[in-house]
Amino acid sequence: MLLRLAYVTVTNAFAVLRLLPMTEREKDAEILVLRHQIVVLERQLAGKRVRFTAADRALLAALLHRLPSGALRRMRLLVRPDTVLRWHRDLIAGRQAARSKPKRPGRPPTVRSIRLLVLRLVRENPGWGYRRVHGELLVLGIKVAASTVWEILNDAGVDPAPERASTTWTGFLRSQAEALLACDFLETVTLTGARMYVFAVIEHHTRRIRVLGATAHPNATWVTQAVRNLVMDLEDAGCRARS
Repeated sequence: MLLRLAYVTVTNAFAVLRLLPMTEREKDAEILVLRHQIVVLERQLAGKRVRFTAADRALLAALLHRLPSGALRRMRLLVRPDTVLRWHRDLIAGRQAARSKPKRPGRPPTVRSIRLLVLRLVRENPGWGYRRVHGELLVLGIKVAASTVWEILNDAGVDPAPERASTTWTGFLRSQAEALLACDFLETVTLTGARMYVFAVIEHHTRRIRVLGATAHPNATWVTQAVRNLVMDLEDAGCRARS
């Protein structure tokens, strides 16, 4: 297209030079002849559309887009003035798209800090696969594709989906014992025959049992308050468990 546009431009430049020695009368006569030839061409086309090449469109758009709309509409053209203006808009949009086109093909490289973070997460959590790392990055507000995480690990020589990703339930309990609590209600009957419900919690790591309270009518409000008191006690003791 660029070669065709250059050829059309040079041809029209020589045409302009040819007009210099002509008088105004001669120019007016040539304009009338050209307009009449357009009328004859339109009559022979019988409503059919004229096909313009991309170079023709670019040249016409560059020559005519600066004319006032009124003057443009008075000219005898094979296309509508709105079509010429649309060609000019397309020409500008194509130029901007070419300027903004990335120099390198494909996606841009991942930021170095993200690559280091991915490798750090895997190093500190050997039981995580690439999908778990991807989920943790989303929690941190870092939006990358799971396939990107896979590529980072693969490029670093780390298996993105190793056997370590399939952690057993026993291994999970052992690794997270300090942060796990189990709770349940124990039912008992007092010496007076009253039925009571004891709310108890056991810490997996130390096997310590905490009795949070007893009530004859356990409800959501009572259980919530008991759990809040437990959380405050655990925070004072430096326990990792959270509600």
